[in-house]
Formats: sequence, C-alpha cells, structure tokens
Amino acid sequence: MNEAQITVVGWLAAEPYFTVTGNGTPFLSLRVGYTPRRYDRQSAQWQDIETMFLTVNCWRSLADNVNASDLRRGHPVVVTGRLRIRQYERDGQWRFSAEVEATTLGHDLSRGTAAFRPVQRGGALTDEDRREAQDAADQWALTATDQPEEDPKAA
Repeated sequence: MNEAQITVVGWLAAEPYFTVTGNGTPFLSLRVGYTPRRYDRQSAQWQDIETMFLTVNCWRSLADNVNASDLRRGHPVVVTGRLRIRQYERDGQWRFSAEVEATTLGHDLSRGTAAFRPVQRGGALTDEDRREAQDAADQWALTATDQPEEDPKAA
C-alpha cells in the first residue's frame, strides 16, 4: 500500500451523518476536531493552538457499525485511515479540504469506557464455531481474581 495513513485522536464535532448511496452502499460522514498543544519554554506553560477539523468518511460495514454504535457529538475518538486532500473552487478561489477515508474508528478508551458487541455477518454460526469462540473468550477473560497472588517472598 503506497498511500498516506493517518491516525487522528480527537472529539466528535457533530453528530454522524449516515445514508445509503443510490447503489445501496452504506456511507457515514462525521467531523473530528482536535486542538494541538505545544509547550512554550518562554512562559513555561502549555499553549493551545487553533483547533483543526477533519471530515471522516466511512464506507460499507464500517459505516454500518459506526451508525449502530453509540458515537455522539463530544465523544472522544481514534480514527485511522487514508489521508485525502481535496481541492475545490469556491467564490473564484482555490481551497483545500483534508479528509480521512477511515479504515478503523472507535472510542478513545484512554478517556472512558465502551461495551463492544461483535457483529455477525454471512449466516449463522455452527456449534463448533460457537465452541471455538467461547474457548477463545474464556482464554482471554482472565480477571484480577483469576490471577495468582504475588508471592511476598519473591518481592
């Protein structure tokens, strides 16, 4: 892949907009804002730089999943995708717009919690698939109470 990839950590600036195109392809668009901060050595303080906004476009199953998720204006998000710079003319002047064609998008879990619900596509699971999925879930579902206690002598 020879395209610019970008990861943006920011906040939803508006409610997501979902539609289905004329050919039946799900599409979702949203705006993500972020305010870069820089340390000013002269004042010995952090300074906010002007807030920037990006349009994020999601297609197909990602659009469906984002639409079915509880993502709302003000929520912290992490977006990864392909950077696109679009040039257009308005009022006789050339302008540029930065957009991200998202490949992944989700809540920023450093700022809160989320509940994940896997989506099942392409038909029903077999009993064997369910057993394998449950075994995998059990393997990774260790909690603090399942962990062995530390040996005080080892410290």
